[in-house]
Amino acid sequence: MYRALQLIADLELELETIAEYSESAKKLLKAVYEFDQYIKANEVFIPNFGDRYRHGDAISTAFVESTINQMVSKRMVKRQQTRWSQRGAHLLLQVRTRALDGVLRDEFVRWYPAMKAADNAKADQHRNAA
Repeated sequence: MYRALQLIADLELELETIAEYSESAKKLLKAVYEFDQYIKANEVFIPNFGDRYRHGDAISTAFVESTINQMVSKRMVKRQQTRWSQRGAHLLLQVRTRALDGVLRDEFVRWYPAMKAADNAKADQHRNAA
C-alpha cells in the first residue's frame, strides 16, 4: 500500500507542474487527488491481495456476488410467484448483512430490552442446574 501511495503522490507532483498549461492535466490531477483521498480514507478496508494469495486466503468474491445477483434477479421478475419488491429485497439484505456482521442480535436487544433479561434468566438456570 505504501508504494502505491508513493506513486500517486509522485503522479500528483508531475501533474501539478503541467496542470497550469493543460486543461486535461488539470482534470486528471483532480481525479488523481480524489483517488488518493479515497485510498487513504479506506486504507484499512483494502485487502493485501498478495499476502492473502500467499496464505491461501480467498482473493475474490466475484463468484458469491454473481450467485447473489442471479438469485435476486430471479426473485424480482414479475412472473415469479414469490416475487420480491425492491424495498423488500433491500430490507432483507440489510437484515442478512447485520446477521453476518454479528450485530443483529444486539439490535434486537436494543429494540426489545426484555430479550436481555430473558437471556440472563436462562444463563442463571443453566448455572443453577450445573
